Amino acid sequence: MKIKHFGVEMYMNAYEESAKYNLAETCVSSLTLEELLDLSGKKEKILQDMLSMRLTYGHIEGSSYFKQGICSLYKNIKPENVITTHGAIGANHLAITSLVERGDEVISVLPTYQQLYSIPESIGATVKILPLKMENNFLLDLEQLKSFMTDKVKLVCINNPNNPTGALMDKDFLQKIIDIVKPYGSYILCDEVYRGLNHEGENMTESIADMYEKGISTGSMSKVFSLAGLRIGWVAGPKDVIEQIFVHRDYTTISCGMLDDYLAGLALENKDKIFARSKQISGECLKILDEWVNNDPNFSYVKPKAGTTVFVKLNFDMPSEKFCLDLLEKTGVFILPGSAMDMEGFVRIGYAFSPELLKIGLEKISEYVRGL
Repeated sequence: MKIKHFGVEMYMNAYEESAKYNLAETCVSSLTLEELLDLSGKKEKILQDMLSMRLTYGHIEGSSYFKQGICSLYKNIKPENVITTHGAIGANHLAITSLVERGDEVISVLPTYQQLYSIPESIGATVKILPLKMENNFLLDLEQLKSFMTDKVKLVCINNPNNPTGALMDKDFLQKIIDIVKPYGSYILCDEVYRGLNHEGENMTESIADMYEKGISTGSMSKVFSLAGLRIGWVAGPKDVIEQIFVHRDYTTISCGMLDDYLAGLALENKDKIFARSKQISGECLKILDEWVNNDPNFSYVKPKAGTTVFVKLNFDMPSEKFCLDLLEKTGVFILPGSAMDMEGFVRIGYAFSPELLKIGLEKISEYVRGL
C-alpha cells in the first residue's frame, strides 16, 4: 500500500528537537504523574494498586473502568459501543480501514488531520475535499457538501473542534450535516480529540456519535486531558462498526497497556478537574495570542472557539515552510507551516502551555517579520 508522507508528523519529527520556543505543541501543558495522582485525592491507594499490577497483556477491549469513563463523555454511548486504541491516531486508522474499500467515495474537510483523507486515498477510494475557508469562519460549506453526496459515498470525515483552526460546529450545524448525509446511508467519522475544551459556554459540544445512528467519534487522552504519553484513545460508535473494527484491531493492537488504561480511567474519573485546568491554561494563553495577532498587521486569523491550535494567515508574500524554517534558525521559535497541512499561506500555532513562553515566542515572531 502506497501512502503520502504525513506532512505534520514528518515536519515535527525533523525540527521539533531543535526548538528553543516550541509554539507547535497541540496538547494542553502535560500533567506529571504526580499531578494526576494528586488530582485524584487518593494517591497512596493508586500507587499501591499500580505496584501490585502484574504486567501482562491488558484488557483486550479495554477495562470496564476505562470504558465507563469514556461513556461518561457521551449521552447515548454504552461500553459495547466503545473500543480502545493506541491514541486517536490508532482510532482514526482503524475506523477508516475497517469501513472504506477501493472504489468507495469519501468526503473530507481540509485543513484537518491528514489521516482523514490520505488513508482512504491510499486504499483506493475517491476522496472529495471540502475546503474550509477563512471567510466562512472555517466552517464547511453545506451546499458544497450536498453537491458532493452520491450513493457511493461511504464515509464523510469531519473534525470538531477543528485542528488547526479551532473552528467549532455546534449542535444545530452538526444536525444540518446529518440531514444532508443520512438519506445516502453514509457514515460520518468525526475526529473529536479537542472535544471538552470550548472557550465559551459549556466545555462539551455535542458528539456525532450521540446524534447520528451512523456517527463515529474518535478521541484520546492526549490533547484536552494533557496525557499524550499514555498513547491511548478510543472509537465510539454503532455496535456493528465496533465489531468490524475489532476484526482489524486484532492485526494491529491486541490490547493497550495496563498502566495506560488504568491511568486513563483515573483521569476520566477526575475529568471535571482536568477540564477546569485545561480551560484556565488555554483561556489565559488565548488572551495573549489574541492581543498579539490584533496588534501585528502581518498576521490575521479567525479567533478559535475551541481547542489548543490556531491557523494564522500570513499577510506577506513568503512560502510558509521557508518562513517557518528561517524563523526557527534565527530565533529558535518553532511553528508549523500550513504547507504541512496542504494549506499554503498559513501557519499553525499551538498556545495552551506556558503564558510566559508563548508571549516571548510571539514577540520574537513579530521581531523577525519586521526585519524582513
